[in-house]
Amino acid sequence: MEQETQETACIVSDMSDMVLVDFHSAVKSQEAEECLPGAGSNLLDITQALFQNENNESGEDSDDDDDDDSGTDNIGSEKSGTQLQRCEQHGGGSSNLPDTFQTSNLLFYERFKAYQDYMLGDCKPSEVKAFTADYLEKALEPCDWLALWSTDVFDVVVEVQDLDLNDLKACVKLVLPLQWETRSCEITEEAFNSLLEATQHKVLLIELQVVYNESGDFDQTALTLEHLRFFYKHIWRQWDEEDEDDDFDYFVRCVEPRLRLYYDILEDRVPAGLVAEYQSLLQSCSQCFQQFSELRSGLSLDSDSELDNVSMVEGLKLYDQLETFKRKLHIIENPLLRYVLAYKGSSRRQCVQSRGLRASGMKVVHVVTGICSTIQLQSLLTARLIPLSSSEDTEIQFHRDPVLAVDACHQGDIVIVLPGTYSVSSSIFIPDSITIEGMKTQYTGKSTFFHLFPF
Repeated sequence: MEQETQETACIVSDMSDMVLVDFHSAVKSQEAEECLPGAGSNLLDITQALFQNENNESGEDSDDDDDDDSGTDNIGSEKSGTQLQRCEQHGGGSSNLPDTFQTSNLLFYERFKAYQDYMLGDCKPSEVKAFTADYLEKALEPCDWLALWSTDVFDVVVEVQDLDLNDLKACVKLVLPLQWETRSCEITEEAFNSLLEATQHKVLLIELQVVYNESGDFDQTALTLEHLRFFYKHIWRQWDEEDEDDDFDYFVRCVEPRLRLYYDILEDRVPAGLVAEYQSLLQSCSQCFQQFSELRSGLSLDSDSELDNVSMVEGLKLYDQLETFKRKLHIIENPLLRYVLAYKGSSRRQCVQSRGLRASGMKVVHVVTGICSTIQLQSLLTARLIPLSSSEDTEIQFHRDPVLAVDACHQGDIVIVLPGTYSVSSSIFIPDSITIEGMKTQYTGKSTFFHLFPF
């Protein structure tokens, strides 16, 4: 166990001396909940994972249906008028799209309660789809309601005629006269009909937004689709269903920590650098999972060909990378470990010491620019660099990153940031008195800590 803990701690950059803590949920510590999978998976376990059945459907009826305590039977039992607000469509007077319900500004406890009490309960990862389908069956109006079918390319009004909850889809037809808007393309009514015919008139539920209705009859449907859309956008991961340890409470292990992380980020309680690292890890993990899945689907257990042997080795590497990404993500998602990481970053700030003057007595002008035009360079030379560099004890250095420029500063240095867009995700520290200049602003700091955002 000691070896496993040490390995886990080492995967966090610059955290080799991190305080070791219990890797249980900070909110609901349960003996059955282990945040990190074992680091010592043997070759047999990994090889078996390569051929794990991807079509493991969770549609089997639960034996506990008669004992269901999810509370979904009481959803929407009382309809005393609409409670959700109207969300007006953008586009001004030129838009012919109807308004929808405003559901995106829900509070943490509202989503928490919906997932815990109604949608997921105490289901396992392999049971998520079945529990979700059961929740939708009880909460959604089965037919005869209008929705805005919204994609990256178009928005069009459709009428829902039936539901296919096993695939999380709805059977729809176009509402005539046609009400639609497109983005960067032109789509005709015939094109819409052809698209629907190709999909058997089925569209994803997460792409539907209920058209606003003052009666209150469709408030619960609009709210349910919002919970479904948010879950698959911010909570669910493609690899969750393939967790080898399927015998755990999915809400406690994954949903609650990820939901808390989402709202912590939304309310600026997570350092920007940690947010950027988490998003980068998510993207890398998703790409790795896709590669692993494609490679696994092309392998055969009965083949001894050289090509399959090479693919097997590559699959083992991808599996190891995938597990590493998942462990790193889990560390950031865990509220207690996330606090430790943020505290450690704060402690590092307090340890930053002043560099003072350079031993050579030289002062440096740091110029930050990504792309500099001839006119900008000429203006920079005339207005600032020539006057500042008139003496022999001044040098000029160029940087593409504002953080690197500040990190290279000593007492009395000057940082000049030229116009441009700079992606800065980490905090910077100013232990010495330096000057940072922009186009029309100037900031001088001494022993100051601040977050630098894109100029």
